[in-house]
Amino acid sequence: MAYQIEYAYTCHMGRVRANNEDNFWCCGELLPAENHGTQGIRSETISGNRTPALAVFDGMGGESCGEMAAFVASREFGKYYSANKRTLRDVPEDFIQGVCKSMNKAVCGYSEENHIQSMGTTLAMTLFTPESMFVCNLGDSRIYFSDGEHFRQVSTDHVLGRNLLGKAPLTQYLGVPEEQQILEPSIQEIEHKEGYRYLMCSDGVTDMLSDGEIADILAREIPLADIVELLLERALQKGGRDNVTIVLCEVQKQDSGRRLKTWLKGLKDKNER
Repeated sequence: MAYQIEYAYTCHMGRVRANNEDNFWCCGELLPAENHGTQGIRSETISGNRTPALAVFDGMGGESCGEMAAFVASREFGKYYSANKRTLRDVPEDFIQGVCKSMNKAVCGYSEENHIQSMGTTLAMTLFTPESMFVCNLGDSRIYFSDGEHFRQVSTDHVLGRNLLGKAPLTQYLGVPEEQQILEPSIQEIEHKEGYRYLMCSDGVTDMLSDGEIADILAREIPLADIVELLLERALQKGGRDNVTIVLCEVQKQDSGRRLKTWLKGLKDKNER
């Protein structure tokens, strides 16, 4: 199936935090290290032939360490993606392992250079190839699947048990030196189907909303940007205790006219660079 990906995304500081430790990478877009989130909801459509990639990063660490970890990881993701798009297309599993190692090395390198003992970031990403798509995560940033009738979490929570007094410690994240722990990203391959939706989000969403609430919103037949806006509004209404990052994408059938327009736009963008 010739397909395209429509995606909508936003990043918000929440109602409590004084800084934003979240970031994202959406087909080339990311936030600077110091930011106050996005201005509203953004949305785009891209051809599946261009191997779209989308990711959410939730930084951890005191003072400015969290936002730097998320920024360094998102920037490194962009560098690796640009240099290895052919690998993503031909051997996606190798790309995923390689980009995770590259991001981890970048975060660890920044930490060592700046004498920071504890910093890191979670990761949730979706990668599309002409034949199928892959979801991958490290930590507790989640990825959900919805087709209107079925809903499930397709990421793995890398946490150590449950902590009734606070957040459970993470067992996997970007920023762990290789000599201390082996990086083991959770990876799943899923076939393309028209109407499949994938939600990537930081715990600013999942700590505020139940899976049932998220499932109800994802199943609604409204524009993706409206779904993202509704998820953000609900998370803020429930307290907004953490930064909120939401990236939602949908697999859509691509008609020939749309493919020609997308190809011409891609050619124009390439010539302008």
